Amino acid sequence: MGQCVTKCKNPTSSLGSKSGDKESSSKSHKRVESASGGGHKEDSSAPSSKSTSELLNGTKALEVTVETPIISTVMKEPYKDEGLDGDGLSLLRIEELFICYKDEQEDAILEEGMERFCNDLCVDPAEFRVLVLAWKFQAATMCKFTRKEFVEGCKAIRADSIEGICSRFPYMLLEAQVEENFKDLYRFTFQFGLDAEEGQRSLQREIAIALWRLVFTQDMPEILEHWLDFLAENPSSIRGISRDTWNMFLNFTQAIGPDLSNYSEDEAWPSLFDTFVEWELERRRKEEEQALMEEEEKGRCTETECSTTDRLETEGSRGSQTWGGH
Repeated sequence: MGQCVTKCKNPTSSLGSKSGDKESSSKSHKRVESASGGGHKEDSSAPSSKSTSELLNGTKALEVTVETPIISTVMKEPYKDEGLDGDGLSLLRIEELFICYKDEQEDAILEEGMERFCNDLCVDPAEFRVLVLAWKFQAATMCKFTRKEFVEGCKAIRADSIEGICSRFPYMLLEAQVEENFKDLYRFTFQFGLDAEEGQRSLQREIAIALWRLVFTQDMPEILEHWLDFLAENPSSIRGISRDTWNMFLNFTQAIGPDLSNYSEDEAWPSLFDTFVEWELERRRKEEEQALMEEEEKGRCTETECSTTDRLETEGSRGSQTWGGH
């Protein structure tokens, strides 16, 4: 699996350098010499409260000015340069991962980069896991991740590498099964399928069919295939799917039974649903009539076969009697 290999630079390589140690040591040495070299030997051995006080004060000032900045720098700089958050997620690695797949001209991952990204994740761009990942990234357009979407999405799923994203798929799929989460994913899918650059407000029929089949991958309603057949067989009367129709279909699958017996045109369903129910009931009626005709035909064939068998048996019996008479 092709992957972008991130080399971690050492942010502390410039901290605590030898030149810095020499400088501190040199300054310290010079100050000590200036404090002790200027006096006589007998003065240094004689008790003097004033000179002792000055030496102590000088020593304290030396410790504060030399040591305190070094301790402060060593404690803070590595955390800042590594770009780690409180849980150890590397923002630097997320940015570098994005750069691996971004377009050369636009600051985003486009179709070509998306294909390479999916190949490295070992997923098909048209499968449900990619839709869930786009949902977690809150992507505005198909086959495109902006830098902000990618970075914020990786932070949301707590992953900063290809391996990390792959490991999160099982958890994301479980999360998508929760009723409220699936409702959010379902509504996201409609917006995700629109062409934002063209200002679309409704889904093209073919795209809507593909997205309906995709979003219900984990839990397919019984009525779904009949609904999709209805859309496919009536292209002239169905040009596009509105947001209201898309959203209400989820309610339809939850409220209306597979036999459609509790559907009522008096309720506030989109008119397309009325047409679908009429079409589906008519289809079922024809199927039942066809099945009945086939059953009757089968029965007639059985009767004919029985009559033929009886006639042959009768003729065979007469023949046996004739031969027996001779």
